[in-house]
Amino acid sequence: MTEQRVLATSRELPFTASQIYAAFASAEQLACWWGPQGFTNTFEIFDFVVGGRWKFVMHGPEGSNYQNESYFEHLEPNAKIVIRHDCPPYFRLHVQLLPTAQGTELLWQQEFDDAATAQAVKQIVGPANEQNLDRLTAVLKRQGVQ
Repeated sequence: MTEQRVLATSRELPFTASQIYAAFASAEQLACWWGPQGFTNTFEIFDFVVGGRWKFVMHGPEGSNYQNESYFEHLEPNAKIVIRHDCPPYFRLHVQLLPTAQGTELLWQQEFDDAATAQAVKQIVGPANEQNLDRLTAVLKRQGVQ
Protein backbone atom coordinates (compact mmCIF):
# COMPACT_ATOMS: atom_id res chain seq x y z
CA MET A 1 0.00 0.00 0.00
CA THR A 2 1.58 3.29 -1.13
CA GLU A 3 0.25 5.32 1.85
CA GLN A 4 2.33 3.24 4.24
CA ARG A 5 5.47 3.94 2.22
CA VAL A 6 5.02 7.75 2.20
CA LEU A 7 6.02 10.23 4.88
CA ALA A 8 4.89 13.76 4.16
CA THR A 9 4.83 17.26 5.54
CA SER A 10 3.91 20.64 4.15
CA ARG A 11 4.40 24.22 5.17
CA GLU A 12 3.56 27.64 3.84
CA LEU A 13 6.73 29.71 3.67
CA PRO A 14 6.89 33.51 3.26
CA PHE A 15 9.14 33.25 0.20
CA THR A 16 8.57 32.96 -3.52
CA ALA A 17 8.86 29.60 -5.25
CA SER A 18 11.94 30.90 -7.09
CA GLN A 19 13.67 31.80 -3.80
CA ILE A 20 12.99 28.34 -2.36
CA TYR A 21 14.03 26.59 -5.58
CA ALA A 22 17.27 28.59 -5.56
CA ALA A 23 17.98 27.33 -2.02
CA PHE A 24 17.88 23.78 -3.43
CA ALA A 25 19.82 24.61 -6.60
CA SER A 26 22.79 26.26 -4.86
CA ALA A 27 25.24 23.84 -3.20
CA GLU A 28 26.38 26.63 -0.86
CA GLN A 29 22.84 27.40 0.32
CA LEU A 30 21.72 23.77 0.47
CA ALA A 31 24.72 22.77 2.60
CA CYS A 32 23.67 25.38 5.16
CA TRP A 33 20.18 24.01 5.78
CA TRP A 34 19.99 20.38 4.63
CA GLY A 35 19.33 17.92 7.43
CA PRO A 36 18.05 18.03 10.99
CA GLN A 37 19.11 20.60 13.57
CA GLY A 38 22.78 20.34 14.52
CA PHE A 39 23.87 18.56 11.32
CA THR A 40 26.40 19.94 8.85
CA ASN A 41 27.24 18.78 5.34
CA THR A 42 30.25 18.25 3.13
CA PHE A 43 29.32 17.99 -0.54
CA GLU A 44 31.58 15.89 -2.72
CA ILE A 45 29.49 16.03 -5.93
CA PHE A 46 26.57 18.36 -6.61
CA ASP A 47 25.35 18.36 -10.19
CA PHE A 48 21.93 20.03 -10.10
CA VAL A 49 20.66 18.82 -13.49
CA VAL A 50 18.26 16.02 -14.39
CA GLY A 51 20.25 12.82 -13.91
CA GLY A 52 22.94 14.69 -11.98
CA ARG A 53 24.57 13.12 -8.94
CA TRP A 54 24.58 14.48 -5.40
CA LYS A 55 27.09 12.81 -3.13
CA PHE A 56 27.69 14.18 0.36
CA VAL A 57 28.44 13.42 3.99
CA MET A 58 26.11 14.57 6.74
CA HIS A 59 27.97 15.19 9.99
CA GLY A 60 25.86 14.56 13.08
CA PRO A 61 26.14 16.71 16.18
CA GLU A 62 27.48 13.68 18.09
CA GLY A 63 30.36 13.30 15.61
CA SER A 64 28.97 10.53 13.39
CA ASN A 65 29.28 10.76 9.61
CA TYR A 66 26.50 9.60 7.28
CA GLN A 67 27.35 8.96 3.62
CA ASN A 68 24.58 9.91 1.19
CA GLU A 69 24.21 9.38 -2.54
CA SER A 70 21.34 10.72 -4.57
CA TYR A 71 20.54 11.90 -8.04
CA PHE A 72 18.11 14.42 -9.42
CA GLU A 73 15.29 12.65 -11.28
CA HIS A 74 13.13 15.63 -12.13
CA LEU A 75 13.70 19.38 -11.97
CA GLU A 76 11.00 21.83 -12.88
CA PRO A 77 12.29 25.32 -12.06
CA ASN A 78 10.34 27.05 -9.29
CA ALA A 79 7.79 24.22 -9.17
CA LYS A 80 9.07 20.68 -8.54
CA ILE A 81 12.15 18.71 -7.51
CA VAL A 82 12.41 14.91 -7.36
CA ILE A 83 15.49 13.42 -5.72
CA ARG A 84 16.24 9.70 -5.66
CA HIS A 85 18.12 8.76 -2.47
CA ASP A 86 20.24 5.95 -3.87
CA CYS A 87 21.56 4.38 -0.66
CA PRO A 88 19.83 2.99 2.43
CA PRO A 89 17.18 3.94 3.28
CA TYR A 90 16.04 4.04 -0.35
CA PHE A 91 13.38 6.64 -1.17
CA ARG A 92 12.27 9.32 -3.59
CA LEU A 93 11.81 12.84 -2.25
CA HIS A 94 9.14 14.83 -4.07
CA VAL A 95 9.18 18.57 -3.37
CA GLN A 96 6.42 20.71 -4.85
CA LEU A 97 6.29 24.50 -4.69
CA LEU A 98 2.82 26.01 -4.99
CA PRO A 99 2.44 29.82 -4.98
CA THR A 100 0.05 31.28 -2.39
CA ALA A 101 -1.02 34.82 -1.48
CA GLN A 102 1.50 34.83 1.42
CA GLY A 103 4.38 33.05 -0.31
CA THR A 104 4.70 29.39 -1.26
CA GLU A 105 3.23 26.11 -0.02
CA LEU A 106 6.06 23.59 0.11
CA LEU A 107 4.90 19.96 -0.09
CA TRP A 108 7.57 17.45 1.01
CA GLN A 109 6.89 13.75 0.36
CA GLN A 110 9.31 10.90 0.90
CA GLU A 111 8.23 7.72 -0.81
CA PHE A 112 10.23 4.78 0.54
CA ASP A 113 10.80 1.62 -1.49
CA ASP A 114 8.96 -0.44 1.11
CA ALA A 115 6.46 0.15 3.91
CA ALA A 116 8.61 -1.57 6.56
CA THR A 117 11.42 0.93 6.07
CA ALA A 118 9.04 3.90 6.09
CA GLN A 119 7.44 2.77 9.32
CA ALA A 120 10.83 1.98 10.91
CA VAL A 121 12.17 5.51 10.30
CA LYS A 122 8.90 7.41 10.75
CA GLN A 123 9.61 8.60 14.31
CA ILE A 124 12.99 10.03 13.27
CA VAL A 125 12.16 11.29 9.79
CA GLY A 126 8.99 13.20 10.73
CA PRO A 127 10.67 15.59 13.19
CA ALA A 128 13.84 15.71 11.06
CA ASN A 129 11.88 16.93 8.02
CA GLU A 130 10.26 19.67 10.13
CA GLN A 131 13.72 20.73 11.33
CA ASN A 132 14.90 20.76 7.71
CA LEU A 133 12.14 23.23 6.83
CA ASP A 134 12.92 25.31 9.95
CA ARG A 135 16.54 25.53 8.82
CA LEU A 136 15.54 26.43 5.24
CA THR A 137 13.35 29.24 6.59
CA ALA A 138 16.14 30.54 8.84
CA VAL A 139 18.70 30.56 6.00
CA LEU A 140 16.39 32.48 3.68
CA LYS A 141 15.50 34.98 6.44
CA ARG A 142 19.20 35.52 7.27
CA GLN A 143 19.83 36.28 3.62
CA GLY A 144 17.17 38.95 3.77
CA VAL A 145 14.93 37.06 1.39
CA GLN A 146 11.23 37.96 1.71
